[in-house]
Amino acid sequence: MTAGRIIFLNGTSSSGKSSIARELLDILDDGVFFHLAVDGFNAMRTKRKLDPEQLDAALRRTRMGFHRSVAAMSEVGNDVVVDHVLSEPWRLLDCLAVLPPENVLFVGVHCPLDELTRRERARGDRPPGLAAHQYHLVHRHGDYDLECDTGTASPRACAERIRDFLPVRPSPTAFTRLRGRRPAQSQEPPGPGRDQIAAVPPRRRHG
Repeated sequence: MTAGRIIFLNGTSSSGKSSIARELLDILDDGVFFHLAVDGFNAMRTKRKLDPEQLDAALRRTRMGFHRSVAAMSEVGNDVVVDHVLSEPWRLLDCLAVLPPENVLFVGVHCPLDELTRRERARGDRPPGLAAHQYHLVHRHGDYDLECDTGTASPRACAERIRDFLPVRPSPTAFTRLRGRRPAQSQEPPGPGRDQIAAVPPRRRHG
């Protein structure tokens, strides 16, 4: 059985990842793609109020389960569009550990901070300042296969770039390169207060 392809969109809240994912499902016609979003997994969680320690543990388990669900979908041949926010270093490390790196097209979704703030305010369903908090965190690993900017291009235009790039994605992929730089990292997420790894010097790729 041939494993499915994974288009992995990473960016801050309100950067346009979900909009790009919806456009991709509309224009990709060489397979059957599924949009898996970390927000969708978070929405499935019980609404009972949890204390901070319980919530932190639940969120970590949710994200670990999300990563493994993506891997399982791909393993049995499904093509997947992933919508994620890699704002903690362990999230990327866990993805590198469980996803097949040669099948991942890693896409950085950028947007200017002032536009993120405007979108966040207009949406009204995100804590104020969330995108600003994530802004300098999500891209600090410094390596992608492809990058797009929703401040200057529409979600449709970004999706079309990704569609056109998918058949010619590089080898080795960004996930392969990033995994090679972290050979000794554990697959398990660190505990509270230990979410620190050295940032990789930025390497801009295709855009």
